[in-house]
Amino acid sequence: MNEPYLSVVFITYNHERYIREALDSVLMQETDFPFEIVVGEDCSTDHTRDILNEYKEKYPDRIRLLYRDRNLGRPTLNVYQTAMECRGKYIAFLEGDDFWTDPEKLKKQVHFLEEHDEYEAVTHASRLVGEDGKPLSDQTPLTLYHWSGDYTFEDFKRKPYWPGQTASVVTRNFWHDGRYDYTILYRAHDFIDDAVILLFMLLHGKIFRMEEEMSVWRYVSKDDGESWNSINRKRKQKLEDCEMKCTMLKWCEENVGLTEFGKAKAKSDFKYSLSVFLRNPSIRSFKMVCRVFRYNILHVTLGIGKVKMQ
Repeated sequence: MNEPYLSVVFITYNHERYIREALDSVLMQETDFPFEIVVGEDCSTDHTRDILNEYKEKYPDRIRLLYRDRNLGRPTLNVYQTAMECRGKYIAFLEGDDFWTDPEKLKKQVHFLEEHDEYEAVTHASRLVGEDGKPLSDQTPLTLYHWSGDYTFEDFKRKPYWPGQTASVVTRNFWHDGRYDYTILYRAHDFIDDAVILLFMLLHGKIFRMEEEMSVWRYVSKDDGESWNSINRKRKQKLEDCEMKCTMLKWCEENVGLTEFGKAKAKSDFKYSLSVFLRNPSIRSFKMVCRVFRYNILHVTLGIGKVKMQ
C-alpha cells in the first residue's frame, strides 16, 4: 500500500461481540486516497485478538496491529501510543464497539479539510444504539453534541456542548508537530480522553460540524458490563473530574498561558472541588481539594509562587 493519507486510530479491548462490525465499517470506506487502520489492542481477555488476526490475514497492507504485552491499565495511554504510530496527514478515531454508517464518510471529511485550510477538524452527527445495534429510544447522551457549523475555542470555554462524538472526528495529524506536550492525554486522566483531544484540536484551529449522520455510538451502561460507560459508572467520576481539571489548567498555563477566563475558572473549579469533598469526605478527596487549593487559589488567584504538581 502507498503511504497512507489518513490513519484510523482504532482502539479496542474485549470487543469480540462488536469488532467485526466496527472493522467492516472502516474497510467499506470508498476513498480516493490510501488509508490505514492502526489498531491499539490492550491485551483483551476474550477472542478480540483472534478476530484481529483473521482480518490482518485478509488485509495485510491495510491493517497495522499494535498488541500490548500487558494491559496498560490506562485506556488514554493506549490512545496516545496508537495515535503516535499514525502516519497519515489526517486522523480519524473509532473504538471497537462503535461503527460508521456512510461509506463516503472519510472522503467527505478529508475533502472538506482539503478545501478549507482554516479548519483543523471536521465532525458530524451520530446515532445512539444499544448492545443489539438498534437505536435507543433515549438519545439523551447525544445532547452533549448538539451543535451545527463552526465550533471554536470560545465555544469550548463558554458553552456546554461539543461538536461531535469521538467516532465522528477527522482531524489534521498534529501528534508529531512538537507544538505541545501531548503526553498530558494520559497524564491528566487514565480513562477520559475526548475532552483533551478536543482541546488539542481547538488549540490548532476551529472545527466544523456537518449535519449528516455518519457514525454510531454504541451506548451500553450496566453493572456487569465492560464498555466504557459501564466501567465509568463504577468510578468516582466527580472526584476524578476535579483532579483532571486541575491538571489541565496547569497544562494550559504552561503551554498557552491563562487568560482572565482561565483565572475565573480556577476559582469556580475550586468551589466545585470543595463541594465534592464536603459531600463525600475521604482521604483521597481531602488530598484532591488541598491540591486544587494550592494551585487554583494560592498560585493562580493569589499569585503565590510556583506550585509543584504531581
